[in-house]
Amino acid sequence: MTPAPSEGTAWRGTLLAGLGVLSFSGSFPATVFAMEGFDPYLVAIGRAVVAAAAATVFLLVARAPLLPPRSHLRSYLVIAAGVVFGFPVFSGLALDGGADASHAAVVVGLLPAATAVCAVLRGGERPRPLFWVACAMGALSITAFTVGRGGGHATGADLLLVAALLSAAVGYTEGGRLARETPGWRVISYALVVAAPLAVPVTVVLALTTEVRPDAASLAGFAYVGLISMFLGFIPWYAGLAMGGIARAGQTQLAQPLLTLLWAWLLLGEPFDPATAAAALAVLVCVAVSQRARS
Repeated sequence: MTPAPSEGTAWRGTLLAGLGVLSFSGSFPATVFAMEGFDPYLVAIGRAVVAAAAATVFLLVARAPLLPPRSHLRSYLVIAAGVVFGFPVFSGLALDGGADASHAAVVVGLLPAATAVCAVLRGGERPRPLFWVACAMGALSITAFTVGRGGGHATGADLLLVAALLSAAVGYTEGGRLARETPGWRVISYALVVAAPLAVPVTVVLALTTEVRPDAASLAGFAYVGLISMFLGFIPWYAGLAMGGIARAGQTQLAQPLLTLLWAWLLLGEPFDPATAAAALAVLVCVAVSQRARS
């Protein structure tokens, strides 16, 4: 069993994870903008190439090895499959298939619960019962809101979003484990380097075979998901998971739907109705309770 962090360390980890969540919260609106000028698959895979280039620069400047230790290669493959390929591809297809950024935000709001379960199964953590109650209430609030807006049933886009959140949960947990002994920026950097031999040729093929019609908005969206969502946001995120505990610090992501809804309203003009505000408030309450339930 992994020892529980001290209260001060846990809260510092929570703050770092929150900074990562703030970075991730703009991902869906940025993806919508990017897909106005690029194919959804090109956005999903090409963002990894942009991030891998930035990661390589970081590794070179830090004079760190460009390849991860062979003993951890399997873990980096898991991270790459989950957060470099799985989440971007599934979420991008869902957004292209009819889900708006607001709807996607509340579905993926279940991610903290999935991450907490993965932390127990893989990360060796054992949160207190109150933690699980808060986690379950947050998940139920988001589920009720999503099903209510979907007319009482899940759509194909919802299933893609569930696949996206499961992919991210696995990648977050594995990255949080590695970040206990490796700086967070190197964890995501190595995951991107491992993914590059597949991401680069696929991106080249997609760029040559799909319609590309970039403008300022789509280029800005593509740059955001490549540099912020796929790389820079993971630096405080993985550090926070390692410092505060994967299950506990991961609950800060319950606030991500609210933040994404705000960006979607400001940038895309999507509605922010009373039901959305009520769901967001319920989520924030669950975040506060979960942070009091020390791992």
